[in-house]
Amino acid sequence: MEFIDESILRYAETHSVQENELLHRINRETHLSVLKPRMLSGHLQGRILSMISKMIRPDLILEIGTYTGYSALCLAEGLSSNGKLITIDVNEELEDRVRGYFRESKFNDKIDYKIGDAKKIIPTLQAPFDLVFIDADKEGYSLYYDLVIDKVTPGGFILADNVLWSGKVLDTEPSKDTLAILHFNKKVCEDPRVEHVLMPIRDGIMILRKI
Repeated sequence: MEFIDESILRYAETHSVQENELLHRINRETHLSVLKPRMLSGHLQGRILSMISKMIRPDLILEIGTYTGYSALCLAEGLSSNGKLITIDVNEELEDRVRGYFRESKFNDKIDYKIGDAKKIIPTLQAPFDLVFIDADKEGYSLYYDLVIDKVTPGGFILADNVLWSGKVLDTEPSKDTLAILHFNKKVCEDPRVEHVLMPIRDGIMILRKI
């Protein structure tokens, strides 16, 4: 997942705004006691998500893939005064942990945390979304994109994580998940409804703006 030299990454983190106490604890506890801690956005990516959200000042954010709640709390930092964030995850085993973190934050009243299949939940949600963050199962990326694109306000943004897939997008014999990411990246590039840039940050973030 890491494309940047470790010492350069540490330098970048040192010269970026630090995590608050709650985010630091979520980071630490996730690495200590939750499976696949690499799924956590982490310090640098978290600050990037926060900065993008603060630039947009969204009234409504949709996050697909909550994990332990770190990225949701980062995105929530940029919400407008009456803003709301909806975050969806299928893993009910993490629900108590995540709800506990949200309750400790100042954004608890702004976060609607839903447990279930995002493919079924998204069609029931009211639009428009000003910002969408896709960070769930890779085989679902293209479908999630199709489900949200018409629900994003013109000028709104979609962010998709892991679009470099640990560099596996360059493999000559790609796996099923890699093929899904390749298909998603190609789909975005061919969609005239959006302008986009793929940023080689951590595991790759695709930033799309709906025209």
